[in-house]
Amino acid sequence: VQLQASGGGLVQAGDSLRLSCAASGRTFSNYAIGWFRQAPGKERVFVVMISQSGGRTIYADSVKGRFTISRDNAKNTAYLEMNNLKPEDTAVYYCAASPYISTGVANYGPWGQGTLVTVSS
Repeated sequence: VQLQASGGGLVQAGDSLRLSCAASGRTFSNYAIGWFRQAPGKERVFVVMISQSGGRTIYADSVKGRFTISRDNAKNTAYLEMNNLKPEDTAVYYCAASPYISTGVANYGPWGQGTLVTVSS
């Protein structure tokens, strides 16, 4: 399944932003969806994932209570609602699919271009 993230932009600290992850190709509902982010000069890291049915989610500690992941299998789309954004959230955000419930980058792919989120202080 091919995924494309969108919805990034430039916001101020404390603002909210909603990212979308649109799927094409294989059956979207067969895959867990993960969001990852990569800040300049740093490795790509796990942010949050949602299981195939949407019944299970796992969040990185850094975003718990601020970010919410969801999915609409009928629309082949996943979402990342980001509230109370902080400058340290600045990164390129990627969504990717996995047949497993996992937080490991290596278990996800293929990777699209990502969408840039910039949070100014």
